[in-house]
Amino acid sequence: MNLLSISGLRGGYAAADEIVKGADLTVGPGEIVALIGPNGAGKSTLLKLVAGLLRPSSGSVRFKDREICGLGAPAISRLGLSFVPQERNVFGTMSVAENLEMGGYLDGIHVRQRMAELYGRFPMLAEKRRAAARTLSGGQRQILAMAIALMNAPELLLLDEPTAGLSPRAAEELFGTILALNGSSVAVLMVEQNALEALAISARAYVLVQGRAEREGKAADLAADPTVRDLFLGGEPAPMLRASKEGMGDFT
Repeated sequence: MNLLSISGLRGGYAAADEIVKGADLTVGPGEIVALIGPNGAGKSTLLKLVAGLLRPSSGSVRFKDREICGLGAPAISRLGLSFVPQERNVFGTMSVAENLEMGGYLDGIHVRQRMAELYGRFPMLAEKRRAAARTLSGGQRQILAMAIALMNAPELLLLDEPTAGLSPRAAEELFGTILALNGSSVAVLMVEQNALEALAISARAYVLVQGRAEREGKAADLAADPTVRDLFLGGEPAPMLRASKEGMGDFT
């Protein structure tokens, strides 16, 4: 059984502004799936429709075999699905610890336990727990943003452009962190402009064009497909990033 199943999903930012136009995709338990495609294809909009930040005009979104299409973001989050937006994903004036507390507001009973677990998983956050989030580097802020989402103990993490604006080194380390998270059975649906690198760590991928999934398959096959490479990727195939249990230190 798929963890997430999307069928005929349509929607956008207004009733007359349909950006996603009948998208179909699935994510299996513990799977990393990449969503790639040209700018304006509707990738980020699709994530927001799934997460409940936008209301679909039609279609089906099933999570853990339950229809969630049309539910609000808090209800969807309670079911075990967390979304990490590209921008404004941390509270800059709050400390790292306060940001994590905000991430756990839906389940206050387990906040301290989950904070302790995340400090163990991300030592950098423990070291900077009293620092304002705005003082962190770009890579550190992305780690904090993912940790905020993990406070909900999700089974599926939606990541919107997690490496946007990062240096190549920080981006590579962040991809290593995503692999390590996936090793703890968290499934990931990821929109990423660094398409080759995203395909290198993903099991499967979809190519979204004009609001629809035009191509799908194993990530390695899409990365090697000449048509996909010419239209959307360019360059040579990226080497597979090594799954690292580290990759969670200081980011530049």
